[in-house]
Amino acid sequence: MTTTRFRSGLVQLARFRVSESTVIEPGDLLYLDGGVVRPAGDFAWQTDLATTRAAFAAVFVGIAHTGSAAGETDLVSADISPLAVYEAVTIPANFNVGDLLAPAETVSALASQTLDQVSDPSHAIARSVESTTATSPTVRSCFASSIHAGSANVNAAVG
Repeated sequence: MTTTRFRSGLVQLARFRVSESTVIEPGDLLYLDGGVVRPAGDFAWQTDLATTRAAFAAVFVGIAHTGSAAGETDLVSADISPLAVYEAVTIPANFNVGDLLAPAETVSALASQTLDQVSDPSHAIARSVESTTATSPTVRSCFASSIHAGSANVNAAVG
């Protein structure tokens, strides 16, 4: 498996603008940047991985349901629901229900579709919703959008 896939739950799609130079694949972790969405791999690297993950979590919007090729400017749909369950590609590990997840690192950049376990809640964009009995390259997860008022993302507070 090479992509994040929907498995169950309530999907809530929002439609976002995309820059014509941005390539988005279904399953990408998306963030909001000046009114357009971009995949996690395009997120500007900060001082270190921890700082980058925390900054990304603050603008994370959800999982891409539709893609966008270079040169396209049609709106893309992304799931912002905290109730949808996705099977996400991960750095192989043993998982427990409730484990915190953030984008994995790929040489001073964030991965657009791969997650890694984290311990700091300010870095997390998702939680595991399954326990694995062996090292697993995927885990079922619920995501925490920074723009969904019902999300567990600390940046989602309204008011």
